[in-house]
Formats: sequence, C-alpha cells, structure tokens
Amino acid sequence: MSVRGKFHCNSIEVHPNWMHKGEKTHVVKLTAVGDDGTAENKRFAAATPSGSIEMTVDNPQAQVFEPGKEYFVDFTPVES
Repeated sequence: MSVRGKFHCNSIEVHPNWMHKGEKTHVVKLTAVGDDGTAENKRFAAATPSGSIEMTVDNPQAQVFEPGKEYFVDFTPVES
C-alpha cells in the first residue's frame, strides 16, 4: 500500500559540493501543505496537518524543485 502526501517547497540552499569541486549541492526543504482554501489542499492538510522533508540533492537531473511550488510525495514500502 502506498501513501501520498502533498508538500510545499519552502526553500533551497545552494552550497559548494565538498565531494566534487566546482559543483553545487542543493538542500531542499519542504513542509506539508496547509489549508489554503482549495478543496485538494484542505483534504491533504486534514490528513497530514504537519510534516517536513529535508534532503540534499547532488544529482543535477534531480534538482527539479522550485521554492513556492507544491509536490506530491509517494511513500511505498520496499519489499525485503
């Protein structure tokens, strides 16, 4: 069974990548969406009233996040 959340990208911090000189690493900070009056966000906010995700992204192809945008996050158990 999977669980879907909806998160808002609050910020992205860009730092030098200590493993690869000349490259950047991005620290992405997201929080669960709040009830902004839309039916969808009201439903997600009721199910997940708070939550945060912080991740460091070094892969340039995965640096797709933008502050202010919302993202669906799907959690699926890994089979052993």
